[in-house]
Amino acid sequence: MARLFLRGSLQRCLATQIRMSSDQLGELGKGAGKGGGGGGHVRSAGGAFGKREAAEEERYFRQREREQLEALRKHHTEEIEHHKKEIERLQREIDRHKGKIRKLSHDD
Repeated sequence: MARLFLRGSLQRCLATQIRMSSDQLGELGKGAGKGGGGGGHVRSAGGAFGKREAAEEERYFRQREREQLEALRKHHTEEIEHHKKEIERLQREIDRHKGKIRKLSHDD
């Protein structure tokens, strides 16, 4: 489940980066992009409202990207803690087995 979440988050993050670096957008808020597609009525009209809409959209995607990165950091922190606990558990098992070996050596 966590891997699916990470895969989806990573894909969304990459899609955001691709969208932001695309040269198909044209100048944001200046009407239709270079590819001929419009961004809706407000953006396709251009002008101050188009620029504002473009700025709002960019702010939304930056916020989403921050949230995704924070979720990714949290996930990695939780994974690190899980692995540390697992290492401690396995170290206790190793010590227990070494104790059994010592006990068998003393019994001989």
